[in-house]
Amino acid sequence: MKQHPLHQFLFCPVCGHQTFVVHNEKAKECTHCGFVYYFNPSSAVACFIRNEAGELLLVRRAKEPGKGTLDLPGGFVDMYESAEEAAAREVKEETGLQIDHCQYLFSIPNIYPYKGFEVHTVDMFFECHVKQFSQAQAADDAAEIVIRQPASLQPDDFGLTSIRQAIRRYQEMNRQEANQ
Repeated sequence: MKQHPLHQFLFCPVCGHQTFVVHNEKAKECTHCGFVYYFNPSSAVACFIRNEAGELLLVRRAKEPGKGTLDLPGGFVDMYESAEEAAAREVKEETGLQIDHCQYLFSIPNIYPYKGFEVHTVDMFFECHVKQFSQAQAADDAAEIVIRQPASLQPDDFGLTSIRQAIRRYQEMNRQEANQ
């Protein structure tokens, strides 16, 4: 049986009473003050960064979850920020690169484990273009820059579930494009 997405929320965020009970499959209600909280996912971005040679820039995760595994540069969308702005900011923070063009590809729902807390997310994937990777430097959440051909990627080398799914989907998109 699936746990309620708010199973970790015990206290009402309005009145503070421990009277926060399941209202329906996506909300909890306080039996003390009547507040109903509808749980919605956090927004996150992940970027397939391509250069003019068609190579992809990946990063190796510096932190848990998935420390030491491959990843796509990305992270959570900040308040008052669009997904495209978040993609550009995250690429800059983790690689030092300024993207030339960014195109939305698809999204995947995910649960991101953060210090024992389950963050429900909608991970939005973008393809971002830069001329070259020579100026890239690992920073922030990235421990290392890794350059690979898209067809050579092995999904199991990536530590996060949605990223593995996205790698498979991206490779399939590229195969379909090549066959057209």
